[in-house]
Amino acid sequence: MKIYNTLKSLVLGSGSPRREELLSSIGLNFKIDPATCDEPPARAGQLPEDYAIEMALMKARNVAISNPQTIVIGADTIVACDMDILGKPSDKTNAIETLKSLCGRSHKVITGCAIISENGEETSYAVTTEVEFINCDEAALKAYVATGEPDDKAGSYAIQGQGAFLVKGICGSYTNVVGLPLARIMESLISIGAVSPVESE
Repeated sequence: MKIYNTLKSLVLGSGSPRREELLSSIGLNFKIDPATCDEPPARAGQLPEDYAIEMALMKARNVAISNPQTIVIGADTIVACDMDILGKPSDKTNAIETLKSLCGRSHKVITGCAIISENGEETSYAVTTEVEFINCDEAALKAYVATGEPDDKAGSYAIQGQGAFLVKGICGSYTNVVGLPLARIMESLISIGAVSPVESE
């Protein structure tokens, strides 16, 4: 049973299966058209939240060019520890080092969101979730990295997968850590008349 009806043409400008699953879980109908632009690194001194928003807007604008008269959703999820932005690991050694740096402390998962309406109006914001990791011995980290799950994940872990064993607690949106702050996105889509709740009998 779906929860929302889709009233206007929606495009998800991301190839992330996690984002697709989140939007599909409540019954939305949408097209998937991943952005094709390169992501530049953050500028010196740039706040992680500002960088995430900038990347989300860049992706949404890239997709909107080839999808006129639709509503485009762009998103970019980053992991930040202090002011350092932790991207996807370059190799397994890098993944282990990243996870070691996060163990026993908290970090931020930030998703920049951008929605471009069918008339070109832009809405953008960042949603932040605090995630705390347990202290974990290196052998367990190496075993986790060997599964391959961290290979394409910002911060080198997936909270919705085996990486959940590392998470002591979170403060904020769980789906944001997965890759899309679903509640906030739905508020935005409702506000522009893109979706509406299914009326139950």
